[in-house]
Amino acid sequence: MKYRALGNTGLLVSELVVGTVPFGGRGAFEKTGSVDVDQARRMFDMAFDAGVNLVDTADLYSHGLAEEIVGQALAQRRQSIILATKARSPMGDNPNDSGASRYHLIRACEASLKRLGTDHIDLYQVHNWDGVTPVEETLAALDHLVQSGKIRYFGTSNYTAWQMMKTLGSARVNGWQQPVSQQIYYTPEAREAEYELLPMAIDQGVATLVWGPLGEGLLTGKVRRGQQTPKGTRQGNDWPEPYVHDRERAYDIIEALITIGQRHGCSPARVCLAWLKDRPGITSVITAGRSFEQLHDNLQATELVLLPEDLEQMEQATRIAPQYPYWHRIAAEMDRIDPAEAPFIALHRKTMQRQQP
Repeated sequence: MKYRALGNTGLLVSELVVGTVPFGGRGAFEKTGSVDVDQARRMFDMAFDAGVNLVDTADLYSHGLAEEIVGQALAQRRQSIILATKARSPMGDNPNDSGASRYHLIRACEASLKRLGTDHIDLYQVHNWDGVTPVEETLAALDHLVQSGKIRYFGTSNYTAWQMMKTLGSARVNGWQQPVSQQIYYTPEAREAEYELLPMAIDQGVATLVWGPLGEGLLTGKVRRGQQTPKGTRQGNDWPEPYVHDRERAYDIIEALITIGQRHGCSPARVCLAWLKDRPGITSVITAGRSFEQLHDNLQATELVLLPEDLEQMEQATRIAPQYPYWHRIAAEMDRIDPAEAPFIALHRKTMQRQQP
């Protein structure tokens, strides 16, 4: 297991993180799994023995039940583990039971602390952008939570790059604590983050944690072209995510993952995680499982070394179209390329070269 700095901090986090979406199974989250306290404790033991040192949850997951399970399952191991959770999502019918206002975030943090059975949260993340609350109000509330000792660091989740820069800029101007991380959806099938989010994170020294790395079950090999997706899986249970714009391309990517997995004698899920964890700008990949077998297989991704031919096959199957202004910089042979976008410019250049007649 490798460890990387959480953005511009001295905190080191493991390259794989244990996610907790399958914990609880309350309400709509029944489709993701129903891991109870005993199962969670055993999963944590397995992950921690493999070197994982970060657990990620959210108040939204099973509407608070996932946090309760995490707190009970961690027990005495809490002090040796980095604990991350999130807030902002609707937690009730009251209009103020949602959002990133000072009112809601402080109340949500206190509720999470109680459910988790801890006196502080190591990484507190705003689960989505709030387009109503001024960013200054959100940042002042988060800075207060840091100063009060209730949280150590804070980050974001599901922000656009401009929203991240607005947040970072406001924090700097006002002398407040800055977000140290972002959580993004990023998979071989969904590489849009390479346009703006990842170059921004590299440039600004923001850590990037990947959620849904297996495409919410899309890329595990259980979804195949022309085959019925098994019931009891997230995709077989009509889970609404992810949005897939080109289904045929997705099937091609799944077949590539399966082929590479066969070459190495492992699952396509393991190939997917191994590919993701070493992408430019990626700090950690959040992995979860509704069973011990799934989690154990996912954790083995740290041992898988993809060969050059594997990486080339993945690039051919997953490459994205160069967007403006990237194709313009390449076509115009612009110099002075920013180091933050250089690895992605290089990939776009190869794509454009392949398209030449």
